[in-house]
Amino acid sequence: MPIPRLVARANRYLLNPLLLRVAGWLPPFMIIEHRGRTSGKRYRTPVIGFFEPGGDSIVVVLTYGPRVDWLKNLTAAGGGTMLVRGHVYPVGSPSVGSGLDQTRAIPRIARPLLSLLRVSQFVRLPLRAPVA
Repeated sequence: MPIPRLVARANRYLLNPLLLRVAGWLPPFMIIEHRGRTSGKRYRTPVIGFFEPGGDSIVVVLTYGPRVDWLKNLTAAGGGTMLVRGHVYPVGSPSVGSGLDQTRAIPRIARPLLSLLRVSQFVRLPLRAPVA
């Protein structure tokens, strides 16, 4: 059971605006940039993410589960962009995975805390070549 939706709603208005100021620079936070499925509005969402060994994808921890709007938006659009330490990375269609032990991207030191929070799902975002 991931973090409850009530906490997610509160964080959307309280914590996320603060995190957006530092998330693009402060590991393990990253910023997902995506467009609304129906509105077309641009959104920026702070997440916890890690590069896969080999650097061909980014793994984002689904702290609120797989029914989050940013994941629905990325799926509908076939991708988006990630802001990581001041660099922009285009990403492709997301794929959801279960069991944090199924990816080597999540550091061993983070796994006990995620387990304590009952977070077990992640999404893999393949890196795409930048558009020229």
